[in-house]
Amino acid sequence: MLIRKRPGWEIAEREATDESLALSRRSFLATLGYGALGAMALGCDFRLSGAAADPKLRAEVAATIPPARPPFPFTRVPRFTLDRSLSDEIVAATYNNFYEFSAEKDQVWQLVDRFKPHPWTVEVGGLVSKPQTFAVEDLMRTMPMEERLYRHRCVEAWGMAVPWTGFPLRALLERVEPLPGAQYVRFLTFNRPEQAPGMKSQPWYRWPYFEGLRLDEAMNELTMLVTGIYGHELPKQHGAPIRVVVPWKYGYKSAKSIVKIELVDRQPPTFWETESPNEFPFESNVNPARPHPRWSQSTERLIGSMETRKTLLYNGYGEYVAHLYA
Repeated sequence: MLIRKRPGWEIAEREATDESLALSRRSFLATLGYGALGAMALGCDFRLSGAAADPKLRAEVAATIPPARPPFPFTRVPRFTLDRSLSDEIVAATYNNFYEFSAEKDQVWQLVDRFKPHPWTVEVGGLVSKPQTFAVEDLMRTMPMEERLYRHRCVEAWGMAVPWTGFPLRALLERVEPLPGAQYVRFLTFNRPEQAPGMKSQPWYRWPYFEGLRLDEAMNELTMLVTGIYGHELPKQHGAPIRVVVPWKYGYKSAKSIVKIELVDRQPPTFWETESPNEFPFESNVNPARPHPRWSQSTERLIGSMETRKTLLYNGYGEYVAHLYA
């Protein structure tokens, strides 16, 4: 009998999900208080779990999800399996941290209709030998596209697991040839307040959204630029048409709807770290032993099922990334 020991990164395919960003905003904290905000972060799961079971609502959400059409689907990489079920696609599509549209996770999908993700280009420059601007469609034709099942862990102590479609960020960076002085990668997202109501209703934020990684983190094989989910292109609420996914970090490190990638020689400021550095530091690796200032990170709740699980160090991807922090 062959007994296979499952690697630490695996998740049972019956359990997967998506996404990102954080809770602290100086103005909002001043209005609600820490206790109210913590309750909102964890309480929304219950409303969503019930709403997702409503057939009428599910049909409305399904109408926002792009159909599966060529070039989707792409081949799934078999070594990225799951220790939990794939998250219900409808639940994942209605539970999104995307402050450009709303601070309420269960309202984002209702507010993205004016957003135009096509056509779309991504500028890649900074400390590189061959700066270029790429159309997303061209990237999908020329990059090593594949599907991977990843766990996704939010800083708010909820998690999900989803099948992302995309390609390693490393493949794109190698095409532009980083210069020796490049040490970090900076991501900049779209700035269209006429299409994203949250940008108008929350003017105290420093729009557009900006994030960053160390170059070695960006070049790690797990880090992906993603253009699809569940076998079709990204819905708008998931960060269409292209986003980064960094599965061992909290979700707000995975910037959505990217328009610019820049290689730089110094650690760049990031959106939530600028707002509250003691709560959202630059590194932001998933770590059950390092609590958020306002809640524990020792456990997580899976959206939809509401199952409680112990948080995995590096979200379970230590064999791929622990060496980066030795």
